[in-house]
Amino acid sequence: MSMLAAFPDRDTTAAKLSSFGEAEQAFIKLLMENPEQDENLIEGLHRHLDLAAEARFLNSLKLEKLGEWLGNEAPARLQMRLMEAARSSQHPAYQAFKNGLSKSGGLERAFTKA
Repeated sequence: MSMLAAFPDRDTTAAKLSSFGEAEQAFIKLLMENPEQDENLIEGLHRHLDLAAEARFLNSLKLEKLGEWLGNEAPARLQMRLMEAARSSQHPAYQAFKNGLSKSGGLERAFTKA
């Protein structure tokens, strides 16, 4: 069973997050349904953000949209980890992702105030 959890690897997940068409969105939604895939998703997200930070051209709008989409689609158990990933660097790529994540309100929905 642990062999299954190793797929997809972080590079595959990062590639899906990078291109992010309808098929890739369906793939990511499927990953988010299985808690055993959380590590793969988060590692892939970190890889994607690192690659975006190293790129010659920063597409901050695309990163913001990705953050907003993930914030809206990810289950409550992932919201804190997504925000931790967004806050793990001061690079503008991470900031753009964090802006989208904040816009989605996912963290607030996951942890509603009593």
